Amino acid sequence: MNTPLRVAATLSLAVLLGGGGYWAGTNDLGTRLGLHVVEQALATPAASVIAPSGAVIYYRHPDGLPKFSATPTNAEDGRPFVAVHASEDVSFADAASNPVETDPAMASSGAAPSKGKLLYYRNPMGLPDTSKVPKKDSMGMDYIPVYEGDQSDASTVKVSLGKLQRTGVKTAIAEMASISRKIQVPGTVTLDERLVSIISMRTDSFVDDVADVTTGDHISKGEKLFGFYSREIATAASEYAAGRSDARGNGDAGSALRLKNLGVPQEVIDAIGNTRQVPTSIAYVAPRDGIVLERMATTGMMAKPGDVLFRIADISNVWVMADVPEYDLAAVHDGAEVNVTVRSLPGRTFKGVVDLIYPQVDMQTRTTKVRIELPNPDGMLLSNMYADVEIEAGAPKPVVAVPNSAVVDTGDRQVVFIDKGDGKFEPKDVKLGVRGDDSTEIRQGVAAGDKVVVSANFLLDAESNLNSALSAMTEEAKP
Repeated sequence: MNTPLRVAATLSLAVLLGGGGYWAGTNDLGTRLGLHVVEQALATPAASVIAPSGAVIYYRHPDGLPKFSATPTNAEDGRPFVAVHASEDVSFADAASNPVETDPAMASSGAAPSKGKLLYYRNPMGLPDTSKVPKKDSMGMDYIPVYEGDQSDASTVKVSLGKLQRTGVKTAIAEMASISRKIQVPGTVTLDERLVSIISMRTDSFVDDVADVTTGDHISKGEKLFGFYSREIATAASEYAAGRSDARGNGDAGSALRLKNLGVPQEVIDAIGNTRQVPTSIAYVAPRDGIVLERMATTGMMAKPGDVLFRIADISNVWVMADVPEYDLAAVHDGAEVNVTVRSLPGRTFKGVVDLIYPQVDMQTRTTKVRIELPNPDGMLLSNMYADVEIEAGAPKPVVAVPNSAVVDTGDRQVVFIDKGDGKFEPKDVKLGVRGDDSTEIRQGVAAGDKVVVSANFLLDAESNLNSALSAMTEEAKP
């Protein structure tokens, strides 16, 4: 047989064998003849292969490519997409970092735990994008399924253990604590109004002798300031002296009281009563220790009633008037400790307390005067000095406090996230009180002992807002 005939015979035999094999396979000839066909070994044992159950929820590409369809369709080469039943749906849970124990009976039966009705798939990066079928974002990340049970509280955020570690979520315990912070404001040193004395006459008088003291001099209590003569005082003193000599008690009381009302010092009145003589010039002495702020008395002058002759101030204690902004007033209270420094006295700190908060706010500066009382035994603090004031402000009694980083302030609302456990975080609208250097008072919304989020809470807030928005979209989409 020549070569062309051999080739033709070989091709004919191959066609016959191939056609026969195909006919035998399609007509299950092996089973009819009692033959056992060995299948190719699979990665999964045949005993674990479970028939899909449930409704068809979508269709996937036959080659496993990230292409899905909600309706039956074909690939580019004409092959149909593979139907995916409810029991075959993929799981997006972070199983590696948060393993979940399953019921052995459920595992043996192959039934998946019920999660409720699948509503939609949302963007894994928190973008406002949803899909009715599984898909991937531009970075290749799977969209996250949202079930009906997850919508019971749309604002609550659920995060797996692995994601908690990756995002750096940290918590702290809300506790009862006294909150304090320092308010730094400018101030001015002023005299204590209660320690200022004005020397004036109550009747027409002639100043005949003035002591050698000038403005700025220190003066002691009882030191002579000037001598004076007054006709009205001399008449009353004569009556008093005569009354004492005649032993008329009523006259003594009346004359002495008149001298006192005319401003005659008590020492002079006692001397007249003892000597029964009226001095030609009466000495006026300093009523307190202090410095001479003003001297208007001059030898030979006539002083009218009410004329200021001397002004003396005791500077052993002074005031500092501080301008506190209106928004800080709630944190300032009477008795708060204050540290005062003066630029002209570097290295020295004066300690005092808040003595008074004035009941008015300046219309231009929106500040309130706060009076601080300071001891000044060495007289270093002078009137009208500029001062830097540091007030220890805050809540004097223990209050519910959380770290400052726990409060998410959007301007319109203040939110604190409560750790409910199992990766669940619930946002709570709170009312704030005093804000300290490290902690903030919570007047409503959080109780002592609650576990609050202090780190990565802005991510949780974005997730909570997204959940609320998606929940609203889902409600609107319902018929």
